[in-house]
Amino acid sequence: MAAVRRDLSQDGSWSIVLVSFVAQLLAFGSPQAVGVLYPEWLSTFQKGKSTTAWVGSTVLGVGLITGPLCSACVDNFGARPVTIFSGVMVAGGLMLSAFAPNIIFLIFSYGIVVGLGCGLVYAATLTITCQYFDKRRGLALGIVTTGTSVGGFMYASMQRKLIEQYGLDGCLLIVGALALHLIACAGPMRSLNLPGYYIKQKAVLKCADEPLYDKELGIDPSVEHQSLVYTIKKRLQPHAQYMHGMRECLREPSFVALCISIFLYSLGAIPPILFIEDVAQNKGLLDHVTPIPLVSIIAAATGVGKLALGILADMRWVNSLQLYAMTVAAMGAVLLVVPIWKSYAGLQVLSAAIGFFSGNWSITSYVTTRLVGIERLGQAHGLLMCFGGFGIILGPPVVGSFFDWTQSYDLAFYFTGCCLVVGGTVPFLTPLLCRNPDNKDNNVLGELDGDLDPELKNPSECNRVTSEA
Repeated sequence: MAAVRRDLSQDGSWSIVLVSFVAQLLAFGSPQAVGVLYPEWLSTFQKGKSTTAWVGSTVLGVGLITGPLCSACVDNFGARPVTIFSGVMVAGGLMLSAFAPNIIFLIFSYGIVVGLGCGLVYAATLTITCQYFDKRRGLALGIVTTGTSVGGFMYASMQRKLIEQYGLDGCLLIVGALALHLIACAGPMRSLNLPGYYIKQKAVLKCADEPLYDKELGIDPSVEHQSLVYTIKKRLQPHAQYMHGMRECLREPSFVALCISIFLYSLGAIPPILFIEDVAQNKGLLDHVTPIPLVSIIAAATGVGKLALGILADMRWVNSLQLYAMTVAAMGAVLLVVPIWKSYAGLQVLSAAIGFFSGNWSITSYVTTRLVGIERLGQAHGLLMCFGGFGIILGPPVVGSFFDWTQSYDLAFYFTGCCLVVGGTVPFLTPLLCRNPDNKDNNVLGELDGDLDPELKNPSECNRVTSEA
């Protein structure tokens, strides 16, 4: 298998990077630029900002919350079938949204259907890229995951032009048609590892004539009901091990602090991306100008931030947890300044800062690996994504309700800024509050990158970038 991978790395593996990059661009382009569609939905359906905000928060949160399910689909059926199915889901959801009669239908078609399709694309592209790369896996995954940022940058301007030319419905139909190219992207995605579904079928055929017996369980194969008990335990054992791993992760104070920080970050960081265009319109800053959409600036800066912060996290003298916490707090400070700024140029500068610091999402699994180890990364990553997903879903409606209450975004941005400042402070305070003199590993801020064994100091690049978005 290693020889096959080396051969493919020399021949066609970079084509996998290309199609995976394009797949993420096509799938995440519209959801990353949903801030352009938000004002149109407000004027079309005449609902409150908090109600309308559920559309954008759902499409960004569903893909994270269903991350474990999407990964299981890729493991069982392979990247190619999952990408084909996701293309149908993303395109179908966007086209259905063009005919949405109300917000409830839009939450289902754009939020749930498109969001689940994006989650499937994300899991499939990362998995297939990991299979085709060994030495340059980090570089390959870095290129692939910037597809989301490039897509957001391109789709923000494109959707605005399409709305001007063809209206909101025509824009969604055209964007949905573009998403059908995801099916073509699935063509080169030939899995190097046999999908789990086929492995299980082969194992069943191979073991059909073998008696069910396990010395550790001490089960006599001559007793029929004991064989049934053995079979049930054998099937439930992986699930029990997975749940045990999650419980072990939640017993780590530093990891719990990271979960809280991720939730507060998601609660406060996503609403500005969704509402920033509406903020400029409410302040009358878009009159008589043809500016670059603020969402495009955020998306471009996010791509730069992902690469820059990823490079910083690799440096030996940089503590990755401190780096993450400082970027979260810095983004909160920027959001606190947004209500004070009264010019469009100022909003452009702040949008660039917001985008750059939001690139810290790319180092979350890097930090997680150092907190819980590679062997428990899967369980820990799933927990983190669930916390982040719930924060993303709740954030925009909560912030929208502040506007409905005060008819101003000022209080909303003060709220989101405070959430991020607190979220950046929690990882710093936890080691001080939970200090245990008998366990030096709790000092994650001072010794996180220095006291781990060589294997954990250099985790798989695949694991280190799997949470980039």
